[in-house]
Amino acid sequence: MMRHHVHPKDRGLSEAEGKALIDRLEETRSLSRGEWTDLIRGRTPALAEYLFGRARKIRVRHYGTEVYIRGLIEFTNYCRNDCYYCGIRKSNKNAVRYRLTRDQILSCCEKGYRLGFRTFVLQGGEDRWFTEDRMTGIISEIRRRFPDCAITLSIGELSRGSYRRFFEAGADRYLLRHETYDGVHYARLHPETLSASHRQKCLWDLKEIGYQVGTGFMVGSPYQTAENLADDMLFLKELNPQMVGIGPFIPHHDTPFAHMPAGTLELTLFMLGLIRLMLPKVLLPATTALGTIAEDGRERGILAGANVVMPNLSPTEVRENYLLYDNKLCTGDEAAESLKSLDQRFRAIGYHIAISRGDSLNQEIPD
Repeated sequence: MMRHHVHPKDRGLSEAEGKALIDRLEETRSLSRGEWTDLIRGRTPALAEYLFGRARKIRVRHYGTEVYIRGLIEFTNYCRNDCYYCGIRKSNKNAVRYRLTRDQILSCCEKGYRLGFRTFVLQGGEDRWFTEDRMTGIISEIRRRFPDCAITLSIGELSRGSYRRFFEAGADRYLLRHETYDGVHYARLHPETLSASHRQKCLWDLKEIGYQVGTGFMVGSPYQTAENLADDMLFLKELNPQMVGIGPFIPHHDTPFAHMPAGTLELTLFMLGLIRLMLPKVLLPATTALGTIAEDGRERGILAGANVVMPNLSPTEVRENYLLYDNKLCTGDEAAESLKSLDQRFRAIGYHIAISRGDSLNQEIPD
């Protein structure tokens, strides 16, 4: 049974002990569950700065100062699931629902290509209106029109057969956050129709089929402990994905977790740095949620080891309806139209946007 309280011996790590763990993580790329827990629980601002310095060096060693861009197309906000934290959960009767047509999706890709995007991310709720045949047709047409681009799907838990068919139609990558590894914690965030074990099975299926796989977790989700985060890190090490997307939990006013405290920028950045040390070649986004809780959140994410951003290519009239959490950024530098401004912000901290597919260097065999 997982503990859901602060450990009574919470004396904190000494700075020397913390630095020693970070040094060993950089060298061996692994820690024990207890060491992960101690490091996460015992973090300090000084330890975080030490970690970020190491993470930046590793990130620059493998990816230089380039920031990869993904064009995010949020094509449906219908969802059959009822996750307790999500603003587009099926029980939210206040959500303004929409679906993009095939032509609208292709138009988003055309516009994105002109702007310089070479990866398109089709993201949506688990919407069964988009049948396997419909999705296959959309994927095939994007592949035909944009042969030099990567196609990423983020459409939830499906059958292995569906995953295989989409892969054969031209999809390259699949994003499916595991959210939390621990089954007990997972059950406190989701209805009983969903399980941590099934979500993890989907990730293994995706890897076996041949996708470049992205997973990740919420930081500061309700009832989360340092032990939960330690388990997440152990799972990431085992799965060895090509991308890891993490972001702070942000409550949505029309969900059961409306009054739960949000996750923090501080802990999210610390986890980004740890992931960069453990998986040096992984793609690591500075997420929209980071930019939502702090104006300079994405820049700070880049400085903690991240190397990807995902501006929004969705039609402007639907962006505010894909509201997974409150105050989600959908205009300004989050919008794809503002790439120049976003690039200027990154250049101010020594990085720059790259026009490329931005494939992961993290392949099957951990180096």
